[in-house]
Amino acid sequence: MSYPNGLVSQGNQPLFSFGVITDVQYAADIPDGRSFLGVPRYYRNNILVLQKAVQNWNNHQNISFSLNLGDIVDGFCPKDQSLEAVKEVVKEFDKFNGRVYHMIGNHCLYNLPRSKLLPLMSFPNVERAYYDFSPIPEYRFVKNPNLEKNSPDGLVDLERRFLKFNGGIGKEQLKWLDKTLLDATKSNQKVVVCCHIPLDPGASSKQALLWNYDEVMDVIHQYDCVKVCLAGNAHKGGHFLDSCGVHHRVLEAALECPPGTNAFGYIDVYEDRLSLIGTDRMASSEMVLNR
Repeated sequence: MSYPNGLVSQGNQPLFSFGVITDVQYAADIPDGRSFLGVPRYYRNNILVLQKAVQNWNNHQNISFSLNLGDIVDGFCPKDQSLEAVKEVVKEFDKFNGRVYHMIGNHCLYNLPRSKLLPLMSFPNVERAYYDFSPIPEYRFVKNPNLEKNSPDGLVDLERRFLKFNGGIGKEQLKWLDKTLLDATKSNQKVVVCCHIPLDPGASSKQALLWNYDEVMDVIHQYDCVKVCLAGNAHKGGHFLDSCGVHHRVLEAALECPPGTNAFGYIDVYEDRLSLIGTDRMASSEMVLNR
């Protein structure tokens, strides 16, 4: 069986499949614009990309759940419209015939505080934005949002990550991550770590990295259970296999899709690999599990 963008099935059925999309960054009725780097942003097309994604996942019929990797609204969204904008995007996600697992991104926090976002986005625990879940006993997904939230002018190399649109993970959350990965190891589970902000400079521009990505990866690299890290934020996307055999896949942004194009996909999970089947501007990726 052949897939879009060149992937070929290995002849066995996936354990499960899930949808992926990131950086919709909806902003109701504002003109298209550009990032500080001059990259076009299509505020009038992004909601159509999300609608197409949900339709695609529903038509597939075997998508167990979907992941939103963060930033469902944009920082330029008028603040008196933030609440309704979030509700509108969540309503589109709710048309998916399954569970949607959301993450909070930096642009979400430019619009509303966590206390309002978590209930609106149906987080499992409305007291905190990080959580984990197991779609099947053999797999666990760990969702780690950026905890805090300046232009990279004057910053050099990896220092360029210390920007307002990134963030870091605090000590309490790091302890929770360590404990969760230990439990997954004891349960013989494979783990997919999800973070809105990328965790490796090999998969992302330096100005899009998590502030303390090195601390987070020090924890992750202690455990062989972690196989893949998924992220958004760096809109052009990227894929990197680090020195410990962990795949870092940064997903391409829905926001930067010109009219008539899309960026979303789904991931087939097998015993020995994760296969991202991308649509249009989201590149397909084969993530073979090496450890």
